[in-house]
Amino acid sequence: MALFDTLRAALRLQEAGFHEAKAGAIVTTVAEAVNERLATKDDLQSLEQRLTIRMGMMVTAATGILLAAMGITAGVLASM
Repeated sequence: MALFDTLRAALRLQEAGFHEAKAGAIVTTVAEAVNERLATKDDLQSLEQRLTIRMGMMVTAATGILLAAMGITAGVLASM
């Protein structure tokens, strides 16, 4: 599925009174702007990888903090 049908857009502009060259220039400019803002499959895969690594680091840190807290608590209780 195309996100932006350049031919249809150019034809609509021509029907609205724009000359073919001007319609083509407008459509090309809009298509380039749209394409610059879209994320590619590679962009999404890179983002997924970074998020996976970050989540793994957060889980590891949380587990370490929890285990440390449990160890401190056990040590305090054992000394009583």
